[in-house]
Amino acid sequence: MPQEEQTLLLTQEAYDKLKEELAWREGPYRDEIIEKVAAARAEGDLSENGGYQAARDAQRKNQGRIEELTVKLRSAKILTAPAAGIVGNGSLVTMIRNGKERVVVVGSRDLAVATDHDIVSPESPVGAALMGTKVGETVSYTAPSGKVIEVTVKDAKPLE
Repeated sequence: MPQEEQTLLLTQEAYDKLKEELAWREGPYRDEIIEKVAAARAEGDLSENGGYQAARDAQRKNQGRIEELTVKLRSAKILTAPAAGIVGNGSLVTMIRNGKERVVVVGSRDLAVATDHDIVSPESPVGAALMGTKVGETVSYTAPSGKVIEVTVKDAKPLE
């Protein structure tokens, strides 16, 4: 039974970067691997040819990533992050926990291609607690360990 595709919310920048990676993997990188396979094949006995096996493994991994990117891009929707001051999908959030500041992006891990900040899933305990909050609000959530943790939203703006 085929797996149902879920909508993937991405910023325009994240979408563009995934599209660039797909083009590179389908073009120059695939050509480079094909050349390596051909060169290793020309060396003779394939059963004991480590270069050939490595090139074929790279070819399989590249094809797998191409298929993954194709599915992601086909199911992607460009998200519209909430206005500044409100936490939602695609928000860059500065939060304070135990007196320490931490900056995160709320959204899918695929947004990582568009930012250097940590990603917090909106379905995670902290992400779910933050969704819909406003700057200045304090929320609490229960960590997987069972500990109740409080965080204060210091800043929230759309990820650009």
